[in-house]
Amino acid sequence: MLSIIFGLLSALSWGAGDFTGGLASRRVGAIRAVFYASVIGLMVAIGAAIVSRESVPAIKAWGFAFGAGLFGCLGLIFLYAAMERGAMSIAAPVSALLAAALPVFVGIATEGLPDFLTVLGFGFALLAVWLISNGGGGADDLLSHLADLRLPLLAGLGFGGYFVLMHEATSGGATFWPMVSSRTASVLMLLVYMLVTKTSFRIEDRSALPVIGLNGVLDLSGNGFFILAAQAGRLDVASVLSSLYPGSTVVLASVFLRERLTRNQWIGILSALTAIALMSKTSL
Repeated sequence: MLSIIFGLLSALSWGAGDFTGGLASRRVGAIRAVFYASVIGLMVAIGAAIVSRESVPAIKAWGFAFGAGLFGCLGLIFLYAAMERGAMSIAAPVSALLAAALPVFVGIATEGLPDFLTVLGFGFALLAVWLISNGGGGADDLLSHLADLRLPLLAGLGFGGYFVLMHEATSGGATFWPMVSSRTASVLMLLVYMLVTKTSFRIEDRSALPVIGLNGVLDLSGNGFFILAAQAGRLDVASVLSSLYPGSTVVLASVFLRERLTRNQWIGILSALTAIALMSKTSL
């Protein structure tokens, strides 16, 4: 039961984090938004590790967490870039599908084929990708819509990689120090990228700072709840429940930004959430 509660709390935190991250990206750009949110998350994680007096994990755990941070950071960059260019209500569910599916595929390789409900979940996932990408148009413009999904799909691969690697990093029981390692990887990768591309660190719109700060805290909270969910139960359950985050992103985008979706896209989003729920049923 704790795994389910923590997984849902992770979804709520990540969904709100993606909403605030999307807003920040529109004001200061995706790279700067992710960088400063990662810096804030790193400082909070270090403080939590020190206050909790958590034991320092083995080098192997630090390595897995560092790799998870690289994957997760790439996922956030791709997702926020997609949100910056289009409707966040569509980008979030598509990335969540792949993020939820990758740990399931890892489970197939290590634990055997899934049961009927998981297979049915894959069917709903494919239907969701078709409906969300096709929108209100016909099959003739499907390819053009699929091209727009490249960034969300890459984001999903990054998030899925984070799930798998972070689960390995925290299998020994540590929580905060692995988050410190993953956040360090994110900050270093973004720092190098910004220096190489000569991206300005300056934020012109100072009103975006509170949004960036909130994004950093919410994203770190989502990471923490996911770790707790995976420690309390199974990786696939934690991953698919945490991947329900598009639900809160969609609600927030609809309420505050008044984003309108076509009927087919709404059905696609519901199908995506159904797919994630079905894949989680196998382990409940």
